[in-house]
Amino acid sequence: QVQLVESGGGLVQPGGSLRLSCAASGDISNYFAMGWFRQFPGKGREGVSVISIRDGETYYIDPVKGRFTISRDIAKNTIYLQMNNLSPEDTAVYYCAADREDYRGPMRGDYWGQGTQVTVSS
Repeated sequence: QVQLVESGGGLVQPGGSLRLSCAASGDISNYFAMGWFRQFPGKGREGVSVISIRDGETYYIDPVKGRFTISRDIAKNTIYLQMNNLSPEDTAVYYCAADREDYRGPMRGDYWGQGTQVTVSS
């Protein structure tokens, strides 16, 4: 059974940085794409960033462009989300997800991690 395990969340002051990691139990080269989602209290999940496992192409939602960077390390079966210049509006539970194939649209999330809390507060 595929497992995705996030780590790296925590409490940080506004303007600070965190790096989230998502370690997969299997070979991520078998996936088409992996990405990060976040869920605000009382709201649904929103996609934050996606990376193509095959060619490393990336996608970001506008609110995080220039502040967040997604990357992958295929040898370690891990993806990362470097988050800089964090603001209280980034406070959410962050989830890692993986798609087995190209669904020709937004990620569906065939596999999900358990989530990691990111809190930005002074």
